Amino acid sequence: MTPGRSVERTVLRKGRKYSFEVVRFEGAGGRTLEHEVVRHPGSVTVLPLLDDPARGRCAVLIENERIAVGETLVELPAGTMDKPGEPAEKAAARELEEETGYRAGSVRRLGGFYTTPGLTDEWMEAFVAEELTPVGQRLEADERITVRIVRVPEALAMVEEGRIRDAKTALVLLWAARLGLLERGGSPTI
Repeated sequence: MTPGRSVERTVLRKGRKYSFEVVRFEGAGGRTLEHEVVRHPGSVTVLPLLDDPARGRCAVLIENERIAVGETLVELPAGTMDKPGEPAEKAAARELEEETGYRAGSVRRLGGFYTTPGLTDEWMEAFVAEELTPVGQRLEADERITVRIVRVPEALAMVEEGRIRDAKTALVLLWAARLGLLERGGSPTI
């Protein structure tokens, strides 16, 4: 279904981070249809990479307790843009530090994508972070996160075997692998 022009937007609730709307629009044959939409300020995710002399190239993943699905998922660090106009690179560095306890010497943009366009307008920017220095986690009150350092081949196997079920994490890992960024000394430009 390709909706026609928007007829009306009704904000049902403005939350702390998101707004919830009903959008009424003209569908096929001129019929008015309704669709529920979550309006989102945008988000970031970051693939932190460590070069460990003993273990080789590693990805810093997190185990994140997700209330919405009632499970703890293996993910990349990610978060919502906190302030209007906040640069995505700054938000990625902030989320990396808060959730993993690592500060990056290098943060490079990988690309961006819509997370769930059937439900929300959320646009997520993806980054690769390297030259990591431990500085300690700074979790928010509602976060239950455990850091998990995984060798790159194992992280890719986790995607292939369905042990990583978070879409942004699977996408960014596979995207980085395709670009050769998961190899030690991966491409300096994206």
